[in-house]
Amino acid sequence: MSPTSETAQGGRRLVIVESPAKAKTIKGYLGPGYVVEASVGHIRDLPNGAAEVPEKYTGEVRRLGVDVDHDFQPIYVVNADKKAQVKKLKDLLKESDELYLATDEDREGEAIAWHLQEVLKPKVPVKRMVFHEITKAAIQAAVANPRQLNQKLVDAQETRRILDRLYGYEVSPVLWKKVMPRLSAGRVQSVATRLVVERERERIAFRSAEYWDLTGTFSTGRAGDPSDPSSLVARLQTVDGRRVAQGRDFDSLGQLKSANILHLDEANARALAAALENTRFSVRSVESKPYRRSPYAPFRTTTLQQEASRKLGFGAKATMQIAQKLYENGYITYMRTDSTTLSDTAVAAARAQVTQLYGAEYLPDTPRTYAAKVKNAQEAHEAIRPSGDRFRTPAETGLTGDQFKLYELIWKRTVASQMKDATGNSVTVKIGGTAADGRDVEFSASGKTITFHGFLKAYVEGADDPNAELDDRERRLPQVAEGDALTAEEITADGHSTKPPARYTEASLVKELEEREIGRPSTYASIIGTILDRGYVFKKGTALVPSFLSFAVVNLLEKHFGRLVDYDFTAKMEDDLDRIARGEAQAVPWLKRFYFGEGTAEGAAADAGNGDGDHLGGLKELVTDLGAIDAREVSSFPVGNDIVLRVGRYGPYIERGEKDTDGHQRADIPADLAPDELTVELAEELLAKPSGDFELGVDPATGHTIVAKDGRYGPYVTEILPEGTPKTGKNAVKPRTASLFKSMSPDTVTLEDALKLMSLPRVVGTDTDGQEITAQNGRYGPYLKKGTDSRSLQSEDQIFTITLEEAQAIYAQPKQRGRAAAKPPLKELGEDPVSGKPVVVKDGRFGPYVTDGETNATLRSGDSVETITPERGFELLAEKRAKAPAKKTAKKAATKKTAAKTTTAKKTAAKKTTATKKTTAAKTTAAKKTAAKTTAKKTAAKTTAAKKATASKAASED
Repeated sequence: MSPTSETAQGGRRLVIVESPAKAKTIKGYLGPGYVVEASVGHIRDLPNGAAEVPEKYTGEVRRLGVDVDHDFQPIYVVNADKKAQVKKLKDLLKESDELYLATDEDREGEAIAWHLQEVLKPKVPVKRMVFHEITKAAIQAAVANPRQLNQKLVDAQETRRILDRLYGYEVSPVLWKKVMPRLSAGRVQSVATRLVVERERERIAFRSAEYWDLTGTFSTGRAGDPSDPSSLVARLQTVDGRRVAQGRDFDSLGQLKSANILHLDEANARALAAALENTRFSVRSVESKPYRRSPYAPFRTTTLQQEASRKLGFGAKATMQIAQKLYENGYITYMRTDSTTLSDTAVAAARAQVTQLYGAEYLPDTPRTYAAKVKNAQEAHEAIRPSGDRFRTPAETGLTGDQFKLYELIWKRTVASQMKDATGNSVTVKIGGTAADGRDVEFSASGKTITFHGFLKAYVEGADDPNAELDDRERRLPQVAEGDALTAEEITADGHSTKPPARYTEASLVKELEEREIGRPSTYASIIGTILDRGYVFKKGTALVPSFLSFAVVNLLEKHFGRLVDYDFTAKMEDDLDRIARGEAQAVPWLKRFYFGEGTAEGAAADAGNGDGDHLGGLKELVTDLGAIDAREVSSFPVGNDIVLRVGRYGPYIERGEKDTDGHQRADIPADLAPDELTVELAEELLAKPSGDFELGVDPATGHTIVAKDGRYGPYVTEILPEGTPKTGKNAVKPRTASLFKSMSPDTVTLEDALKLMSLPRVVGTDTDGQEITAQNGRYGPYLKKGTDSRSLQSEDQIFTITLEEAQAIYAQPKQRGRAAAKPPLKELGEDPVSGKPVVVKDGRFGPYVTDGETNATLRSGDSVETITPERGFELLAEKRAKAPAKKTAKKAATKKTAAKTTTAKKTAAKKTTATKKTTAAKTTAAKKTAAKTTAKKTAAKTTAAKKATASKAASED
């Protein structure tokens, strides 16, 4: 029986989902007897600050939002921005005969369903409705087969939330006191930051090694064709039986790992190449092996994020936002999953498309199955795949832009997972000869031919290493046999240098976190977003670069909270949380051990850590005694030559010597400088730059000394007032000050320049209407001003050179409304892979940004016009497109209505008598007073809300 006919007999049902988009799609599958409404995410949570905690709670409970003394009872409050939605849900529930909680089937979704039940307090039957894809068949099956709430999943999510709250709210204040205000710590975000910092430490400690080898081009002497080339390129492997050193043979300090390996320098390599000029070469061996490659498993959350990064340039956050839209609109199955399993329906759909699109010869005899690679995989989910019992091809979906690209990626991967293996042959040819000086040399070349492409016809996986060879790449070698003579057409000596370990990208950091079993894959996108937003990490291209601030934070956590950022300990905490989810452990005893150190921690988690004396429990004690933490020490890092990098409250800087002593030097560090780029040489260069005040001379008109300074908001000039000049009160005198033009710098500006700058605004002249025209510099550049009418100038120099006639000519033109004429692009990045339009970098009102003419994305703190790559530009645009459009406010409409009412009121008042006017005036005065009070209350409420939001951000969890 269909849901609609059932409803007609059984009354009205209220179905609650998480998002409006999902509600709209599901409503279309259920019919008129169903009301589908969104909770819009969580409707309640732990309080963001003490002001949200009910008055009956005092002390630590108000600060933490958790009653740690009474079995860690959480204090839940309905979010201020959800109160109206909760009221709407309650009203709808009053008119309903059944309630279906249809949130996602994972811990978070189960918790949202539980909170809805707790807040709405339904008096009608409640059922839990679950589905993994939003198709008509799946939704109707979910209505027909509901279940009860899974309390184990609810308890697991609640324990995780409490744990993250205790970690964040207890450790973050330590960072505020010892490093910098408004920082945050989190159970997984801090560990992720440590990974990025440790990789940068490896790069700083790395010492490059130079090594040389030979490359030979050898000819068979016969004409070639595509299947049998006439020549091959081989690399030198051995000299007199000793293997020639390659990059992998050196350690991070540039030393050879084994003494048995031959390290060629430039002189020896060139001498050997010269000695091989007339050598006769022959094939010493040909080794052929069968090649076989099996398809990749269907996507799960992390593999989708990694491939979308490699192939499409999407960040993890953008990928999940796009996937969310695809899921909510019924195109793919649920996108937060650790499973690689496909349902029987999905396997049948994939196999049908293999036959239809590629032919029966590409279809294996039996369906393929994939074993789960993730420990404690997400509950009851499939892999990420196209929805439905028949997959829509990308062309059939009608999708465009980023959604089309991500759907196509998922579709290809799913279909390929049910195709035959790729097969072929791999061949290794070894070529030998004797040099003029008697040394025996051997070159080696490898090739690969694919005789049957199998799944590679549909999909080829990307690689994190841009130089890596992909699976479908063929390298054909000539058909040669042992003993065949070859002629060396060219032998060259090639120099190489070992490279430091590559920085993490979003894709490789996700992979690392998953391999270490740290955190949940469904949260990785938000974790990476958090460490970027907090300023712990910034991007250079696609690389994640740690800031100097993150070095200070990680340094403090490692030295004083070692267990909390230990990789094994964090992974085993995840195991403990999974045990709670399975009902194998109890939440309250575990939380007591973690927070108070009560009881003995049995199991693997108790033995984790770095051996510094920490234990599973005792967080409260750790954060109470902070006397051992030297704030200056944890934020100081030696550079060399007695230079020390320090992370101060206003950013990083370097100094040599103690403050207020002879020889003390100090210099700020560029905000976008990567830590491994701060060498001793660069530090010396920064310290050598002139700093402080530049005395320019004395103003002949006032006798005051004029100086140039480099301030927080840029360079400027000012005058030094005589001692005794009042600085406060009604007789206070402010020194004349002016910002330098962009073409000026403190060390080159002259006294004449300074006096001209401080004389601004400059009077250009008086217009024919008697109004004075002035030229001045403002926040958005140079401009003219006449009364309230301002006009932009083209350059700062015009402020001093423009004449009255030129100014009048500018004012004679109609005033340009909206934006000024577009500035020429600063840099061209090429064609965007999504829109197909040219992408350029432009200078905007709030700094440089990338645009393809349709979408604009501001450059982040780690980006610059000089270093930004096309891939990074495309990524920024993809992230911007993935964000939902900003909601339009009703402000303009309200203003129009108010204006209309005011006009009507004025007309009515004009017709009334004087007595009526007096009455109206009295009422108006009273109304104004009431409005003023209301405005004051609203302002106070907004201020309080802003403070809460700030406090929440500063101490947020993962």
